[in-house]
Amino acid sequence: MSNTKRKICLFGGTFDPPHIGHLLVAQTIFESERFDKIVFIPTFKTPEKDHVTNIKDRLAMLTMAVTSNPNFEICDMEIKREGVSYSIDTIKEYKNEFDLKSNELFYLIGSDSLQNFHNWKDANQILDDCKVIVALRPGFKPSDISNSILRKVLFASIPRFEISSSTIRKRWRRDKTIRYMVTQPVWEYINDHGMYQ
Repeated sequence: MSNTKRKICLFGGTFDPPHIGHLLVAQTIFESERFDKIVFIPTFKTPEKDHVTNIKDRLAMLTMAVTSNPNFEICDMEIKREGVSYSIDTIKEYKNEFDLKSNELFYLIGSDSLQNFHNWKDANQILDDCKVIVALRPGFKPSDISNSILRKVLFASIPRFEISSSTIRKRWRRDKTIRYMVTQPVWEYINDHGMYQ
């Protein structure tokens, strides 16, 4: 095993569908934080969302969206694990599998997720097991977050891209364009498979 320090960032989510905002945030944070790679981890089943598109379609779209970028890769450990996907389980499993130290592994979340972070399973353990890096979104107020959490997270200096998967699904159902919100292969996949009807 090499003694060279690594710097890996995990980016979890439903990616339903994966969109340009995901890719822009990931690439920008890759460059600004000088990560070795960004690892997209599609959630099998999330604790807070009841209805998500089946994992086969979400994984197919994510693969189309990220494979052309050599800085990105996909990890399917939450899919293989099945059941509800908890971040702490993924962080521990990834660290063990790739023999990473806590200061080599980063976990990317949006500032909207940080509002509810104290309710996550083993939230304090997450902060000990990796470095949580937060992408700021409009409307974020640090005063809403406890100091014990704020002290331990890093805020990423990245541009704000207000595109969301839920907006894309709504626009698609209303027969409005989602061009420039998703990559062309993902657009074609959504169209060809009759998704989000």
